[in-house]
Amino acid sequence: MTKMRTASAATLLAGLLMTGSQICDAQLKIPNLFPFPNQSGIVETNNTNGNGSIDTSGPFFQALGTNGRSCFSCHRPDQGWAISAQGMQLLFDLTAGKDPVFSTFDGSNCGTTIDTSTLEGRRKAFSLLTSRGLINIFLPVVAGAQFEVVSVSNPYGCGSTSNLSVYRRPLPTANLKFLSAVLWDGRASTPTFAPPLFQKITAATYPASLNSDLASLTVAATNIHEQGNIMPGDPRVQPIVDFENGLYTAQAIDYQAGFLNVNGAKGGPVPISSVPFYIGINDPFGYPNNAKGCGTGAPSPCTPFTSTIFTLYNAWSNGGWLPGAARRESIARGETVFNNVPISITGVAGINDVPGVGPVLAGHCATCHSAPGIGDHSISAPLNIGIADTTNILGAAYLPVFTLKNTNTLDTVNYGKTVQTTDPGRALISGAWADVGKFKGPILRGVASRAPYFHNGIAQSLDDVVNFYNNRFSIGLTAQQHADLVAFLSTL
Repeated sequence: MTKMRTASAATLLAGLLMTGSQICDAQLKIPNLFPFPNQSGIVETNNTNGNGSIDTSGPFFQALGTNGRSCFSCHRPDQGWAISAQGMQLLFDLTAGKDPVFSTFDGSNCGTTIDTSTLEGRRKAFSLLTSRGLINIFLPVVAGAQFEVVSVSNPYGCGSTSNLSVYRRPLPTANLKFLSAVLWDGRASTPTFAPPLFQKITAATYPASLNSDLASLTVAATNIHEQGNIMPGDPRVQPIVDFENGLYTAQAIDYQAGFLNVNGAKGGPVPISSVPFYIGINDPFGYPNNAKGCGTGAPSPCTPFTSTIFTLYNAWSNGGWLPGAARRESIARGETVFNNVPISITGVAGINDVPGVGPVLAGHCATCHSAPGIGDHSISAPLNIGIADTTNILGAAYLPVFTLKNTNTLDTVNYGKTVQTTDPGRALISGAWADVGKFKGPILRGVASRAPYFHNGIAQSLDDVVNFYNNRFSIGLTAQQHADLVAFLSTL
């Protein structure tokens, strides 16, 4: 490969519609903090390991398997290092559905036998990828599970009760420093899922356990989603992990408010790499030693839990300079809503069923999004907030329905009971009845660039996200608070 050149904006934008191998062949370099537009503004990436650029000659952008895909296929810088449904629809339109991401192996709604010989056939086959950004994940029920799958009703087929077909959004490969568990169900941080590949991320083992899990996931993802055959220790694996660990992404410009790092504001990706983090930081429940906010690994003296997670836009409470002042004030008010509006948390498995918590917990957004400046949970804490419910107010008709039956004879309360869910979640990994429908919360930074939201793409917009929470927990947001919170989230 000849000497790398830095891409012009036009060349780069064209290149982002290529496969990873094509980008490498085109010898593109993405300048650090290159502006990628989305519906709310501009998202940027600060690559702390890139000497001023994102070098696309590395293995992250290379097809390491047999189907033409690379890590880049589902983790794109213009889409927050994940994918957006809008981005996948555009890619489908420009390639007539023939980009390697549109593989019937797991990119289609169901199976490899679906007819993709025509454009209309491909459009139908990959409709969940282009409308919801979903990949088809096949997971068996773990041996010894406390339940059985009685039936599967899947509108696309794929009705196996032993190897379940679930539909999930790819998570970002940026801002990884702040992860306390890897993947929506935490399976890439669960030693029993694929021994000896994965490790539990603890205060004592972080960051080594996180980096080990990322390396193991790279091997697993390559062999599954790229249909490859690489082994742990492959010389291309560690460079991918190192590359990902240098990526910090966030919204940098709001179309109405302007730059998000001026007049005292602290938005954008550059400050993120220096945000303090340890496993258990600001944990509201104080796992694992019950000292609130001061879990194992915390510095001494540690800082008690605070719901004030974000202070990015304190300086904008009076609008700042005149252009965009009203929008800036809205963003600042939305930050206050996120930090301060009380939420009565009820019916959440993983919170309200924890001994000592009770049926109602007086909380805030930070109860589940507790990591300061970032917004995920700093301890592995999968929760069931109802995202996988068949009665979700956002509409779940496009998802399969699994009927599960409790088979644990020692569970005298639930034995023989059935439940319906659109995704068993963590329960497929742990086998625990109590884990049905549980998922971890994602990192919030860069969220505006990767719609739709939640593990199953059920919220098409940030407005839908706020609607869900406002309805689910009867928060009682005013129209102004709702609009302000959406404005704030869109700047993360």
